[in-house]
Amino acid sequence: MSANMVADLIAELPEGTVVTDPDIVASYRHDRAFDPNAGTALAVVRPRRTEEVQTVMRWASAHRVPVVPRGAGTGLSGGASALDGGIVLSTERMRDINVDPVTRTAVTQPGLLNAEVKKAVGEYGLWYPPDPSSYEICSIGGNIATNAGGLCCVKYGVTSDYVLGVQVVLADGTAVRLGGPRLKDVAGLSLTKLFVGSEGTLGIVTEVTLKLLPAQHRGCTVVASFADVTAAADAVVTITGKIRPSMLEFMDSVAINAVEDKLKMGLDRDAAAMMVAATDDRGPAGSQDAEFMAKVFTEAGATEVFSTSDPDEGDAFVAARRFAIPAVEAKGSLLLEDVGVPLPALADLVSGVEKIAEQHGLMISVIAHAGDGNTHPLIVFDPSDHAEAERAQQAFGEIMDLAVGLGGTITGEHGVGRLKRPWLEGYLGPEAMELNRRIKRALDPDDILNPGAAL
Repeated sequence: MSANMVADLIAELPEGTVVTDPDIVASYRHDRAFDPNAGTALAVVRPRRTEEVQTVMRWASAHRVPVVPRGAGTGLSGGASALDGGIVLSTERMRDINVDPVTRTAVTQPGLLNAEVKKAVGEYGLWYPPDPSSYEICSIGGNIATNAGGLCCVKYGVTSDYVLGVQVVLADGTAVRLGGPRLKDVAGLSLTKLFVGSEGTLGIVTEVTLKLLPAQHRGCTVVASFADVTAAADAVVTITGKIRPSMLEFMDSVAINAVEDKLKMGLDRDAAAMMVAATDDRGPAGSQDAEFMAKVFTEAGATEVFSTSDPDEGDAFVAARRFAIPAVEAKGSLLLEDVGVPLPALADLVSGVEKIAEQHGLMISVIAHAGDGNTHPLIVFDPSDHAEAERAQQAFGEIMDLAVGLGGTITGEHGVGRLKRPWLEGYLGPEAMELNRRIKRALDPDDILNPGAAL
């Protein structure tokens, strides 16, 4: 591409919107997946308004330049990997928010971090429930791109459950408003939901209307250690068959020890698994649910069960669970999975991952949003060791095959991105895959929106 064409784009946008400095452009090559095949973009564009995104897409459409939308760069599947000869469009400067406490909605641009949205709506006594472990550093736009879940989704659902409307810029630069601040609206096809989880392949979300809830009550936290991972997984099925906890999380021995190495909390290093469960119901109901979970853990063979209604004590264990990925990452480079299975298959998945780790001589840690069957196997490897890196890639695929064989999915919330794309058609089947491609072609006939990702 000629420098004149990029100069034309620079001239059409406010000063400083387009960045071509090689060092800065290089810093936008990867998301947290560190895709080894990531390219180097021609430029990074950082718009502030929908109209500026439209300008970029009209230019890109006219010149057939690929555009990779990017949020905070915390994605774990390579969905924001830069492409050679393309543009990275970062939404990081799109940070406006307006909260309406009467309708309990917030209209926000995609660049705000999840934690910032929580804080903004919290000033009105409201709460935005979706809470990925990375909520302090991941953006709302990225959450929408992958339909992120989090620790509270076992009770409160995932991102798509809270998206009432979007404004989206299509590949040709057309801006479309879909949905809005209405709790019920079935006019036309459900196009709003189509863009949630589409990983920037169908359009670029520039504004989103979010449904909010009254502020969450701090309830009881129950922590249990187990000598056997299967017993811990089986306890999950018993609990969810009777109640809806607000949190039901799992950590294996690798994660426990990695977190203890860093946080020095006094976690049981000999435990094979640790469960962190919580309830946020007020009064006797919350206490009864906490007592029920403690009883289930005990009867399932837990070696230690600890219950607390002290919010600080409870938050410490939740923080330990949130810190699991960074703690394990300190052991080496990671290939991160997020396969999900039906709850009755959770124990088989966890034990199956253990066998894969043993067969390949790898450290693989499993943490999980256990209450909904969404697991995060973390494959630790040394990228400079070619043989080990190859074994890690083999294990990566085998874990996805295991999950699908158990009736599960290759991704629950991180997205397909580029790292999981080779397994997508086998999971969906040829008919569903072709339907996905037909929708993509209808909205992006020149394949300029995040080509090579998700579809």
